[in-house]
Amino acid sequence: MSAGADLSTPAYSPRRGSAETILLSVEDVRGGYGEVDILNGVSLNLRSGEIVTVAGTNGAGKSTLAKAIMGLLPRVSGRILFEGADVLGLPTEDRAGRGVGYVPQVANVFSALSVLENLQVVAGVNNKRLRIAELLEAFPLLAERRRARAGSLSGGERQQLAFARALMTSPRLMILDEPTAALSPAKVAEAFALIARLPSLGVSVLAVEQRARQCLAISQRGYILDGGMVAIEGEAAMLLADEQAAELYLGRTAKPQL
Repeated sequence: MSAGADLSTPAYSPRRGSAETILLSVEDVRGGYGEVDILNGVSLNLRSGEIVTVAGTNGAGKSTLAKAIMGLLPRVSGRILFEGADVLGLPTEDRAGRGVGYVPQVANVFSALSVLENLQVVAGVNNKRLRIAELLEAFPLLAERRRARAGSLSGGERQQLAFARALMTSPRLMILDEPTAALSPAKVAEAFALIARLPSLGVSVLAVEQRARQCLAISQRGYILDGGMVAIEGEAAMLLADEQAAELYLGRTAKPQL
């Protein structure tokens, strides 16, 4: 993503709160797809302007939590507060209308449509043509390939398009479900650089990510799930330095004790 267009221009600027404003609060959320709970009482919060990482081993409930927040989990209880209002009973489209963006791990673009058409089909955007022009300026690779079918894009280009689609509605919060999962190792750093820039555009980020160490490196705080519950939480730097977290969850062996 280039330093071209300023996507936080007044016409589209998300509302910015103070650094201590709680934008998202998840309280004792439980639920799953069948009778068995995958989430077993997850609680977390995200402040305005933050990037927060949700990490954990496979099956810990990371993507399930993202779906619960977005209204895509069939069975869920607890409270999910966005800007102080409980949105648990709202359908997905209403949560999106309130300013919650979502980039799923798979099926995050329309492969048969062109890059331009993928942006055009996003509903409910005022001055859509101007917003598309801003996004294409900010994503120059997409601008070059605006007529190309999305299915012909590389993994990194498709991820840029997925981000651009989510940014069309100027969300105040973006939930990213495994944003680097389909990328080649060479493109992973580019994806994290893009995520790191989002708060400067007025967008807070909750990132569910398997590459926990790299995601925590661009985050302010993190939560590590285990068995559908929060096992460890804290400042990102603290989690990166925590030997238990490193050994169990962050993809490296802890240093031997002397």
